[in-house]
Amino acid sequence: MSSYKVGFIGGGNMARALLGGLVSSGYPPGLLLVADPDEKRRAILEHDLPGVTITADNDRVATEADCLVLAVKPQLMRSVCEGLATAVQASRPLIISVAAGTHSRDIDDWLGAELPVVRVMPNQPALLLEGASGMYANELTTNEQRDRATEIVSAVGSVVHVHDEDMIDAVTAISGTGPAYFYLLIDMLIQSAEEFGIEPQAAHKLVMDTAKGSAALAAVSGETMEAMIEHVRSPGGTTAAAFEVFDAEQVRQIFGRAFTAARDRSVELAEGGPS
Repeated sequence: MSSYKVGFIGGGNMARALLGGLVSSGYPPGLLLVADPDEKRRAILEHDLPGVTITADNDRVATEADCLVLAVKPQLMRSVCEGLATAVQASRPLIISVAAGTHSRDIDDWLGAELPVVRVMPNQPALLLEGASGMYANELTTNEQRDRATEIVSAVGSVVHVHDEDMIDAVTAISGTGPAYFYLLIDMLIQSAEEFGIEPQAAHKLVMDTAKGSAALAAVSGETMEAMIEHVRSPGGTTAAAFEVFDAEQVRQIFGRAFTAARDRSVELAEGGPS
């Protein structure tokens, strides 16, 4: 992508993560542009990303970019897109949206139609370049453009492709919302450790290191999670005692209902339901 310009509309957290990831991976800052209306935010971007073009002019970025990343809040997406339509129709860049709950067909329509649109659902760990993103490309997106989009989004972590846009709602429920599920478990473990008498600092370290180590081992083991559990759960032991309670309280079913509720809410928001 030696001369491929990537422009961002919106300079918030996810845009900064993507920009920072691209720069740290060796992408030339001179090929990156970002537009944001907030003067203070532009000043921060200029400080953190030397060499990147920072402006308040959305049209300039849309006109110059080969790929235009829409990183604005979902409630602002329509007005921003409609304001960009003339410039986008003239330059016809690849469009990437990282806004939750906004269909690619709506983005295409607001931008004047007949554009390659890629919809991405990143998650919070992308801020540390450890994200897991789901990606859907519409039928006007070429294989080369999809590869471009994948390379850009991979700057903040892994990318999984889905071929049905409805699956983005499932991605939202699993990886988009997923960090909060892990934070809940971490919080419960820390609270229990402290209730058992472990000092707060020690409790925090024990739980964080356990979470990090368990995730790392699970990622490389090649075994099912049930098999991994069985390696820890000895008959009559402490893990077995804990899982007897989990099973009696139907913890799997509770979490399954929660995940389904998250997926259904994503569908509702995408269809214009109440916010």
